[in-house]
Amino acid sequence: MTEPRLNSVVQPVLDGLVAEGREIGVQVAAWLGEEQVIGCWAGLADPATGRTVDGDTLFNVFSVTKAVTATALHIQAERGRIDYDATVATYWPEFAAAGKAEITVRQVLSHVSGMLEMPADVTPERMCDWDWMARRIAAMAPAFAPGSGPGYQAMTFGWLVGEMVRRTDPHHRTFCEFVREEIAQPLGAGDLWLGIPGAAEPRVAWLDASAVFVMPDDGGPGRRATPLQVDLMPETFERPAVRRACILAVGGIFSARSEARFWAMLANGGTLGGVRLLSPERVRSFLAPRPFFSDAGSGVFRHGRARRLGRLLARRRDAAGLRPARSGDAQPPRNGRDDRLGRSRSPAGGRLLPQPDVQHHRHRRGQRHTDRRTIRHALEQRA
Repeated sequence: MTEPRLNSVVQPVLDGLVAEGREIGVQVAAWLGEEQVIGCWAGLADPATGRTVDGDTLFNVFSVTKAVTATALHIQAERGRIDYDATVATYWPEFAAAGKAEITVRQVLSHVSGMLEMPADVTPERMCDWDWMARRIAAMAPAFAPGSGPGYQAMTFGWLVGEMVRRTDPHHRTFCEFVREEIAQPLGAGDLWLGIPGAAEPRVAWLDASAVFVMPDDGGPGRRATPLQVDLMPETFERPAVRRACILAVGGIFSARSEARFWAMLANGGTLGGVRLLSPERVRSFLAPRPFFSDAGSGVFRHGRARRLGRLLARRRDAAGLRPARSGDAQPPRNGRDDRLGRSRSPAGGRLLPQPDVQHHRHRRGQRHTDRRTIRHALEQRA
């Protein structure tokens, strides 16, 4: 049950952001421990018709989808069906083609596999065809030597991870069925969708093209990882077939309420509401730095701009006290939060407050982090 006192702080902030034009439509949901403490929304889901956002509105979450996809693989590892240090080809023999026989599961999870590029002949229709995508990725060569540096698998991550999960599932389910039955339903997160049913279509918020980041069309690795014809734009991701497809890196359509339940499970060490999906030890292992963590760019797409961005983010992380975990210093989560990340410092007086797990879903994408700080500041001022 949400806390009325906290909702009374957050709701005016959301209303103000919409009134100022900084948001079109937005949801915020937050959990602290085993309880949802905030559930608010404001604005429009469809400006053309005047349809308003409510608690059941669904939003495209793009790369946030990767967290759910990775969790499915971690569940298989928990059950002894996948070994992080085994080769991908152990579970997907066709993947060994074109110099990929030694790529490991861990390299895929850490974005150092070299398999960041989408097939050059992909189309929205082919992207919706799981078997076509799996065959094409299995036949492709890596863009660089696996393990030699990072390269963000912006879209391919979904098929790389999903095919391993699918092939190790004794029930032979599709990946989307696996997530529904093994993650969403056990957690009571009914609106954690990878491939929406037709009945959910009227609840999806429409995208705002003017606020979507467009990758430079320079033929570089970033553009090859997200080809123009399947870029994260309304023209592609508002197609009914794309909304219904199993696109596991960028295709999630969630409500903030359901997504917050998912993150609360991880914040609580792999359990929520008496349902355990992962062991505390496995969840704590997620805090460990991955290969090349300290040099973010050799970065996102292995070029200088990403390196500069990575260093900027690292400086901001250090200034905020959010240093990466180091070997030997991980501590058990306290009250469902890791102690390094579980508190925020108020700018007005330096007071320390518990920090809930907040999911902020937005119809417009340009102001997300600024607006999250605005919400947090309002809560700290009230406290």
